[in-house]
Amino acid sequence: MRFPTQFVERIRPSIEGRLACVTGGCGFIGGHLIDALLSLGASIVVLDDCSNSTAEHVCELIDLEPSRVRFVRGSILDDDALATAVRGAAHVFHLAAIGSVQRSIEDPDRTWLVNATGTMRVLEAARAAGVGRVICSSSSSVYGNAPELPKVETAAPTPASPYAASKLAGEGLCRSWSESYGLGTVSLRYFNVFGPRQPADSDYAAVVPAFAARLLEGKRPVIYGDGAQTRDFTPVCNAVAANLLSTRADIRGQALNVGIAERTSVVELARLLAERLGAPGVEPEFTTPRPGEVLDSLASIDAARKTIGYEPIMSLAAGLDETAAWYQAQAAESREAGGG
Repeated sequence: MRFPTQFVERIRPSIEGRLACVTGGCGFIGGHLIDALLSLGASIVVLDDCSNSTAEHVCELIDLEPSRVRFVRGSILDDDALATAVRGAAHVFHLAAIGSVQRSIEDPDRTWLVNATGTMRVLEAARAAGVGRVICSSSSSVYGNAPELPKVETAAPTPASPYAASKLAGEGLCRSWSESYGLGTVSLRYFNVFGPRQPADSDYAAVVPAFAARLLEGKRPVIYGDGAQTRDFTPVCNAVAANLLSTRADIRGQALNVGIAERTSVVELARLLAERLGAPGVEPEFTTPRPGEVLDSLASIDAARKTIGYEPIMSLAAGLDETAAWYQAQAAESREAGGG
């Protein structure tokens, strides 16, 4: 992941030489974030229980930078592991979560425990350790199915799933820890983040890797509903940039949208991916809509521009190019490994 030189020069002073704790650092967005932090001169402690990911990428980084990367295997619900991970950190990037609407519908209790109670534990550990700022990963799902577009942070949230409700609760906790204890916090509402290394081997896979996996297998992508639903698909480098920028501003409990401020239908996404993966003209399969899914989503990024200086670094087209190339390379490696 490469950032423009001007961006790097702007962000490096708040990162270089400092210790950052990344909860959920073995996950998709977390992995890209720790790559960026390392490139900017930070030292990193990753806290992850590997319940939804593996430590492979983190272990590779430890081999490369043993003095600057440390891994604590544990849950954000484990106070001892948390205290160890946040000790001495200037910033805590809180990404650990159960991150699926469908999984939350099947197991709302676990989703709430990890996403809401877990966030409270992270905030309290950070406060006790004297951490300067907690940058919390939230979700555009908190807006629910309110028809107004684009989504603006001042709109009343209407969460439509246990996952969305748990993320909204996390935002409230961040705000209250800022008000009650003076802890610097921000909640970043991601809009459908995608990119290289996003896992496709799960029943809960996000739409981009799920489509890519089927197309590369010579199958038709499956769309839940009629495909007319729209999303603000956001390349992962934009989410990473928002996290990095949040280390600079004086933020006390705000929630900020992170997207590219463009709307694309799911059926159009399938077409764009099919073109890039050598399957132009492949028609998707349509099936029953899933409960809890939002119909339309589009970010207003005005507040993020004003508050942290956020601007999208990568477009949808460039993000799809990069992501498709990565999945193709992975598929080629898998064929070679299997002798096919």
